[in-house]
Amino acid sequence: MRRIKGIASLLLSKLVAINSIVILLVIMLAGISVKDYACYLVNHEQVTGQQLVETLNSFLIKVSMIAFIAAGLLHYFSVKRIVNPVKAMSAAANQLKTGTIPSKIDVQARGELGELVTNFNAMTDALSVVQKRREEMLRDIAHELRTPLTNINGYLEALHGGVLKGDQELFGSLLEESRRITRIVDLIAELDEWSQESHFPEKQFEEMDMKQVLTEAVAAFHLKLSARFQAVNQRIDHAPVLGHKDGLKQVLSNLLQNCIDYDTGGHLAIQGQREGTDYKVTFTHEGTYIDPKNKDLIFERFYRLEESRSTKAEGAGLGLAIAKSIMNAHQGHIGLDTDGHTHSFWIKLPLQSQFLINS
Repeated sequence: MRRIKGIASLLLSKLVAINSIVILLVIMLAGISVKDYACYLVNHEQVTGQQLVETLNSFLIKVSMIAFIAAGLLHYFSVKRIVNPVKAMSAAANQLKTGTIPSKIDVQARGELGELVTNFNAMTDALSVVQKRREEMLRDIAHELRTPLTNINGYLEALHGGVLKGDQELFGSLLEESRRITRIVDLIAELDEWSQESHFPEKQFEEMDMKQVLTEAVAAFHLKLSARFQAVNQRIDHAPVLGHKDGLKQVLSNLLQNCIDYDTGGHLAIQGQREGTDYKVTFTHEGTYIDPKNKDLIFERFYRLEESRSTKAEGAGLGLAIAKSIMNAHQGHIGLDTDGHTHSFWIKLPLQSQFLINS
């Protein structure tokens, strides 16, 4: 609010300054012109008395009109230069009010007004990205739900028409499709929860040893890891962190499940260690090809690297997106380093002391 008031005061000051300059120019132009013309008439034309007064009055009227027109044009273009950005932002704001994302304001302005235009453009760009993601998410949700709903409708229509007779296997298939829909809906709700900043009040954070959290998460996957990998190498250091234990375990579980689903090499290296003011956990293995250019996209909602990957996992492309939201809530980061075949999924979260400083 103070920023807006400051810009409004600045605009008013500029308008007052322009008006003052215009008035001063009119007075100076008329005064100097009349003085010089009077000197010319007296010294060169030998005009005096009543004739001089009448000539100067006529000249003053002409000069005043010319000065007024020139000053008016100067005033018009100067004010237009100041007001145009404001009018453009006002029109864009009206578009926003109707739910339409306006195009970028292409106005050259300097100072605080220019900064305001830049910030307004940045805001509309951000809103455009949000709207695009919302539309993409709705399309993705519809796509994810369409398959199980189509299967359920097909079975029910066949049962209703007498084409199929209900048996345990058929009802089991219906139950599986129903559970799949429930899983997708639950994941969407969970992702929305973790994406809300208000979801994480500080009282839900607790001090914990990251080695214990990571060890417990790996232990929960003992059977799956033993069945999938020939060797699982672990190197985990102690470190105090402040966070939500269940949330961090879910991040680790999502990454472990991802390694299990898409591994091709049979070896997994798990490392947890301090790195400056952070604690870094890394899962390294050989897996299904990932184009290094897409390494950041796999953490987006519903993103699929290839269609064949969606047949393996039940997360509907949401597991890594949820992990990213949880890490954001912890002031941490999640990422992937890959050459295409050897993948290192990692998370970083601030140590307890650094977390308190950041907060």
